[in-house]
Amino acid sequence: MQRTKISIIVLSALAVAWTARAAEPTSAPKPAQKAPAAADHSKLMVYWKESGKEHPVASPADWEIRRRQVLKGIEEAMGPLPDRSKLPPLDMRSLDEKQGEGFRRLKIDFVSEGTDRVPAYLFLPVDLKPSERRPGIMALHQTVTQGKEEPAGIKGSDNLDYGSELAGRGYVVLVPDYPSFGEYQYDFNADSYVSGSMKGIFNHMRAVDLLQSRTEVDPERIGVIGHSLGGHNAMFVGAFDPRIKVIVSSCGWTPFHDYYGGKIAGWTSDRYMPSLRDVYQLNPDRVPFDFYEIVAAFAPRAFFSNSPLGDTNFDYHGIQKAEPKAREIYKLLGAEDKLKVVYPDAPHDFPPAVRKEAYEFIDKTLAYKPRSESVR
Repeated sequence: MQRTKISIIVLSALAVAWTARAAEPTSAPKPAQKAPAAADHSKLMVYWKESGKEHPVASPADWEIRRRQVLKGIEEAMGPLPDRSKLPPLDMRSLDEKQGEGFRRLKIDFVSEGTDRVPAYLFLPVDLKPSERRPGIMALHQTVTQGKEEPAGIKGSDNLDYGSELAGRGYVVLVPDYPSFGEYQYDFNADSYVSGSMKGIFNHMRAVDLLQSRTEVDPERIGVIGHSLGGHNAMFVGAFDPRIKVIVSSCGWTPFHDYYGGKIAGWTSDRYMPSLRDVYQLNPDRVPFDFYEIVAAFAPRAFFSNSPLGDTNFDYHGIQKAEPKAREIYKLLGAEDKLKVVYPDAPHDFPPAVRKEAYEFIDKTLAYKPRSESVR
């Protein structure tokens, strides 16, 4: 009889526990690692659950989920960002030095990975006070044979020597070659990368490592600027590297559907993303990321875009569609003033007035008073 009573009590307790557990709310579905294949990448105020269902972005925490999904989408197209936990020494070598107006220009190279060395110019201000640290800027070149020579002010368009102009303002400036340009001999078919774009991101993160390693540089005040090829490479590295506090892209982007009317073959060379051809069949609907998301991924960090009305590569109409959508994310994060897009009446170029505006945007973001404000 006693044993029967005990059994009834135990069973009753289990029943109560089971009822209580059943009454508990089920845990929320986990967010997906990446957007579903049919996702509309222009819709920024949502993220996706594992089921593929949309969930509204209503808070900074929600946006951080979507931001991670954005980076996964980029990696799906470009290949994974290599592990940075065991990086080799930078082993910077100074190969030559020239004196400029207010700066020294060092011709250098440094280790990216393995035996791969990146040729670059490093501009150092001559008026540094003892223990003073200046902001550091990475200046990325466009698609020109001479590579880094142009933003360094040595050979090319005066409108694109933003590296030397920023050095003249007193910044520490690093101007690297992109693989296969300038002095950087590189075989994309012999490396382990899915895309040249991801190799570029890795190299440019190593360039940030170099800037931060310099005693002349404040490691908390790092920026990047570029035109055309350099403009979207500035955006790509800016999306992955939170150490970069301000990103300036001149003539560097438009959403894929607005790039030559959705004809995205120009993005598929070995230097860029062959998967857009080989995996996604040149269909912008299938590409697992878009520039709407990249711009939003910068928030709350500062972004300046020079998007001329006469740019025949990167249609400004697409940028005008993307800007207000990205601005919603900046507003969510309380950083609306950190997003600036200008539409000058100009061709695929970086005119003096717009460069001046971009430099002042950098100055303000990095809390720096320039030594000189001249623009050629």
